[in-house]
Amino acid sequence: MMLVLASQSAARRAMLHAAGVTHEALPAHVDEESITAGLVAEQASPERIADALAEVKALKISRQHPGALVLGADSVVVTADGAMIAKPETRPRAEVQLRQLAGTTHRLISAAVICEAGKPVWRSAGAAKLTMRQLNDDFISAYLDAEGDAVLGCVGCYRIEALGAQLFTRIDGDQFIIRGLPLLAVLDYLRVRGVLAA
Repeated sequence: MMLVLASQSAARRAMLHAAGVTHEALPAHVDEESITAGLVAEQASPERIADALAEVKALKISRQHPGALVLGADSVVVTADGAMIAKPETRPRAEVQLRQLAGTTHRLISAAVICEAGKPVWRSAGAAKLTMRQLNDDFISAYLDAEGDAVLGCVGCYRIEALGAQLFTRIDGDQFIIRGLPLLAVLDYLRVRGVLAA
């Protein structure tokens, strides 16, 4: 059975590839901002929001490819004071987010949902705690110059597998979850379904 990743995330694709998972990647193009705003208005938990976004992505592609297993994933960051932050998308917002996270511990939640024939058949989520060191404006500017647009679409404004490692003094949690996918749980399910050898 074919696996389709409902995302063009380079980090998620790299994790699947490195783990030996043959897949195709198709962008879902969903309005994450309005979906999140609606769920926030309903006072949904960050875990529920990450799960809902992962499901919407997987469902959209699953309806177009009913014979495939479609994997959707999403991550959210929750600050020390309980606020949820989205992908920065622009450099000025990235600078604000890094100043907001600097010197604090935040949670990153990654959820995954697999759909088949237009219905969710499996889901999983995990969380990690990350303590960011104090950052001065010169470092933030140099960091964003070096990382460029690559981090503007990353929740928390970092790629832990790249220069983002320099931002932290402590990390508690699964590196795969921090990179955007509860990979070990996904691999377990793919073995159950016979996509991977058991």
